[in-house]
Amino acid sequence: MEQFIAQNSIITEIPVAWGEMDALNHVNNAVYFRYFETARIDFFSQINMMKELKETSVGPVLSETQAKFKRPVTFPDTLLVGITISDIKQDRFMMHYRVFSEAQQAITTTGSAKVVMFNFKTGQKATLTAELLAALEQHGE
Repeated sequence: MEQFIAQNSIITEIPVAWGEMDALNHVNNAVYFRYFETARIDFFSQINMMKELKETSVGPVLSETQAKFKRPVTFPDTLLVGITISDIKQDRFMMHYRVFSEAQQAITTTGSAKVVMFNFKTGQKATLTAELLAALEQHGE
């Protein structure tokens, strides 16, 4: 797996559920955005962004997201979603996803998301704290 997912990634393990498959007998494409969300929230929790959101009302919102499907995934399987970061600015950054199938021993899907910091009290964009900037840089591509 090391050759597939960068060492500086935060990795989230996600078991594939039977109900995530569609009529074509593979995981439905829309489900991958739920996988990305699960991994994204895990990433944010590990770098203390969710704690900061509770304390300051400043947190991440998605500006855009995309996925590229390389191989179909079927039940049973366990996916490892690795996240790295790029294009860090004062108020935004890009997240990059790599989905690794344990059953196939291969990357099945890649994706990205532009994340913007938002103050939920004022309804305005916000800046990243020095601590969060440093945490994001540790996981840079």
